Amino acid sequence: MSESHPVPARFPVTVDVVGLTVIDGALHVLLITRLIEPFRGGLALPGGFVLAGEDLVTAAGRELVEETGVEHVPGHLEQLGSYGPQGRDPRGDVLTVAHLLLAPNFPVLSAGSDAEQAAWYPVSRILSGEVRLAFDHERILGDALERAKSKLEYSPLGAAFCGEEFTIAQLRAVYEAVWGTRLDPRNFHRKATGTPGFLEDTGRMTAGDAGRPAALFRLADAARPLAGRPSRAVLNPPLMRPRV
Repeated sequence: MSESHPVPARFPVTVDVVGLTVIDGALHVLLITRLIEPFRGGLALPGGFVLAGEDLVTAAGRELVEETGVEHVPGHLEQLGSYGPQGRDPRGDVLTVAHLLLAPNFPVLSAGSDAEQAAWYPVSRILSGEVRLAFDHERILGDALERAKSKLEYSPLGAAFCGEEFTIAQLRAVYEAVWGTRLDPRNFHRKATGTPGFLEDTGRMTAGDAGRPAALFRLADAARPLAGRPSRAVLNPPLMRPRV
């Protein structure tokens, strides 16, 4: 006697991208204005349906390129989590797999696909309720922010917000923006430069605040991504965020 099995559910799968960057010392998220229903004219994370034969990270990168006009995905992109499928889309059951992008500030060139426009928005405007997001994207953003805060404690990904070379002050500004708190400059400098396998001095200088020269740093070889794969380096000891 054969055992009966329930018929598996069939529903569309989408990807959404939480793109974070730091602009003028404040954490920003990349949002699009939706061109089509549902939520036409509303703000949402870049994203869309996964195509046949496409893996998730490829779909996330494609949607980001299509909806912002960038030529390639900058910074660090990783899978964040899955949401749904029930109750998150008025069209019916839709499962989305969200991705987190940590990137230097890059220009949003043009909107495409089902986006009317794309732009950077201060995260504080969403957290305060001034700006509302479509679907369940506020929940996804909240999860992404917590992931980013934790990533900066235990991994070298704070540098993903910077260019190839950066000053300690620029790196500190990233940590302050993501963590939402001020850090003691001397203490941060000591911890960042004293953490094994994190940073290396380039031997070059740049003009800093008030014209004072500042040393330029870059990620140490052990902390760099290899062959396009994210770095698995772990900071030991970690750079722990202040607990309020």
